[in-house]
Amino acid sequence: MRGVMKIAFYSTKPYDRRFFAEAGSEAGHEIEFLECRLDSYTAPLAAKFEAVCAFVNDTLDAQVLEQLAAAGVRLIALRCAGFNNVDLEAAARWRLTVARVPAYSPHAVAEHAIALLLALNRNVHRAHNRIREGNFSLDGLLGFDLYGRTAGVVGTGKIGACVVRILAGFGCRVLAFDPYPNHECEQNGATYVDLDELLAESDVVSLHCPLTPQTHHLIDARAIERMKDYVTLINTSRGALIDTPAVIDALKRGKIGYLGLDVYEEEGDLFFEDLSNQVIQDDVFARLTTFPNVIVTGHQAFFTREALENIALTTLGNVTEFAQLGTCSNGVAAAR
Repeated sequence: MRGVMKIAFYSTKPYDRRFFAEAGSEAGHEIEFLECRLDSYTAPLAAKFEAVCAFVNDTLDAQVLEQLAAAGVRLIALRCAGFNNVDLEAAARWRLTVARVPAYSPHAVAEHAIALLLALNRNVHRAHNRIREGNFSLDGLLGFDLYGRTAGVVGTGKIGACVVRILAGFGCRVLAFDPYPNHECEQNGATYVDLDELLAESDVVSLHCPLTPQTHHLIDARAIERMKDYVTLINTSRGALIDTPAVIDALKRGKIGYLGLDVYEEEGDLFFEDLSNQVIQDDVFARLTTFPNVIVTGHQAFFTREALENIALTTLGNVTEFAQLGTCSNGVAAAR
């Protein structure tokens, strides 16, 4: 098979075009960048392409996949690690190969999770706003030492393992939960326990697991009641890991002391867009932004130079491999 393909890139931003154009000049693929999101209305734009490149909030349900297959698309190249937005059974039915970027920079996401933790604990966001207004009072900015605290890491893949290593470096007692324990985490001092024990004993809980039917709303009202009072909760994985209304209720009661989010269950209509001149219509999200002990960032944990370079190289490498071999080592398939 020839080694180049025509690729339609959906949901692109200037930074996507910059890094993929640089990587693509060597790969030789023919790339067309589209700003629109992939859905049933925009899928026909892929009619002249053999592959589409999609991102986290693009729609890849059965209807869209059928449209893409009918248009002649053979490869869905995801420029992200997660694939919860893809109907893998439908992809198999339409003989579409789905490939992803399994590890672009676990350090980027891990460091962002810790950045949220530190900013919340030491009230950096509030202090910054005060200083800009000439208010140098320390009242209300009291934090706590991470040293000696118990931190729980849910999911210990590549990102979770980085978080374990960083937290251990702070002198935390680290608890971990994962159906598949990571020996590296144990070497770095983490102790594997069941989820209930982790939630009950942790001062800080950081989520680093994929979104599956089993992890959907993993942090719900029941899980929250098992947590310590005034716990710090960090989520840089997928928004639907937490039941947002339940978390808001816990914030109002003081059960959750701090909340750091880089993802949100209904982020598809919000994140990656400039809505500064509009009224946010999502009342749940708007409520989140009213809490002084909450920091929300717009799915930027992955956003480092190193990560974007790796995403571009791996994504185009996946395309090249498929063009040459008809298969891809980074492919994903429906569970059997």
